[in-house]
Amino acid sequence: MLSIRDLRLSFKENEILKGINIDVNKGDVVTLIGPSGTGKTTLLRCINYLEKPTTGSITLGDLNLNYEKITKKEILTLRRKTAMVFQQYNLFKNKTVIENVMEPQMIVQKKSKIEAYENSVEQLDKVGLIDKLESYPSQLSGGQQQRVSIARALALKPEVVLFDEPTSALDPELVGEVLKVIEAVAKSGMTIVLVTHEMSFAQKISTKIVFMDKGNIVEEGPPKAIFEDSTNPRTKEFLNHFYMNKLHVV
Repeated sequence: MLSIRDLRLSFKENEILKGINIDVNKGDVVTLIGPSGTGKTTLLRCINYLEKPTTGSITLGDLNLNYEKITKKEILTLRRKTAMVFQQYNLFKNKTVIENVMEPQMIVQKKSKIEAYENSVEQLDKVGLIDKLESYPSQLSGGQQQRVSIARALALKPEVVLFDEPTSALDPELVGEVLKVIEAVAKSGMTIVLVTHEMSFAQKISTKIVFMDKGNIVEEGPPKAIFEDSTNPRTKEFLNHFYMNKLHVV
């Protein structure tokens, strides 16, 4: 359902993404892991053209695009097929929870106010926030705000949801409630591309793990192949370093 070929992105002389090829099947949960600064978030942002790739092509459902020749109409179509959940919640502080979820539907999808409201209530119920419809973001915890962001993304009925480190800005005790919602989204059959440093969670919910380093895909495969059976020295080094740091923090 999602296929990316030879995706490259450079800023002046600095090549951030170095010819990325990736395939995501319908209903997959594909998790991008790797050290910070290696291009994971940039790749995610390139998928829906929040970053402009230097070269490459993308197929999403029935949409086939060349990033070098993309039109404004094609960008809009691409973004209507995707929804992104950011590290920061990106909620409108002067709008209520229900208004935050309704707004993109009315602006991007031209839904009526009634239709947007009914759909928003349904999605907020799914993330456990039915009692917060008239609350403002300042009245919510970080975990609740991120759940509003997830509801907002799901309300757009996208073909794929892009999660960019959705728990990185949260206090540790709030991480679990957001991960629980993401797991429920995955179990519903939604196609997901996820960037996270929550390795146990990635191992649990993913159909495929993609390990990136320095703008390249080093290795990809089922969770067991990456986390338990990998023979790639760089993958093993990263995972060993990550787990040692976790142990040191504890």
